[in-house]
Amino acid sequence: MDVFRMTNPVALDNVLHQDLRVAFRHGAEFGDAANQILIFPTEFEAAQREFPILFREAEGEGLQAVALTGFDLDENLFFEGERWTSRYIPALQQRGPFSIGIPADGDDSDEGPTVHVDLDDPRVGTAQGELLFLPQGGASRYLEHVSRVLGRIHGGIGAAAPVYALFQEFDLLEANVIEVTLHDEQRYRIDGFQMLSRDKLAALAPEALERLHRANVLGLAYLVAASLGNISALIDRKNAGTKR
Repeated sequence: MDVFRMTNPVALDNVLHQDLRVAFRHGAEFGDAANQILIFPTEFEAAQREFPILFREAEGEGLQAVALTGFDLDENLFFEGERWTSRYIPALQQRGPFSIGIPADGDDSDEGPTVHVDLDDPRVGTAQGELLFLPQGGASRYLEHVSRVLGRIHGGIGAAAPVYALFQEFDLLEANVIEVTLHDEQRYRIDGFQMLSRDKLAALAPEALERLHRANVLGLAYLVAASLGNISALIDRKNAGTKR
């Protein structure tokens, strides 16, 4: 699953990059102005408080979870100018110009995943940015935050396939259509997604519930089901914009 798309990633080094600064900012050019954002099971708990969580089949990638953030293409109703207005920002948008470096198969190095930075990203090397390392060489608070976000992504990539496989095995996902009519009578029909069925989740047999619980997936299923209540809040955000 290629979620990083960096053009010039290099491993961070506390000597080579002692004075490197990175600007902590968002923008449409960084993918923030999108009506669906890829998310991972490791962030379902935080994401479900803000966004509807839907599923899509991506060519060559399999099933993916996304946070629905708008109805029009390139519309994020939680993003204004250069800032998010939601309490939670999806991890892929929090990470900025950073990525995870995974040792290649056959590499004899004992090192685990490392933090990389894209030197071609316009947020890197700005005078107004945040330092990544302290004068003594330790990680700054900003870099510590980035490392936590990257850890959430790394863990989420590993968890996604087995979690979604269980959702499918127990037939919890079903194709559905979201039909929206705004105050100004503008209509939207959103299809191509699968939603986790509350009814199917409630109808699971005890042995199925037990298996999902033992796999630490049952709680995730309830979080995804609860997130669908955010569709009405998303409509309210859209309607508020149509009145301006």
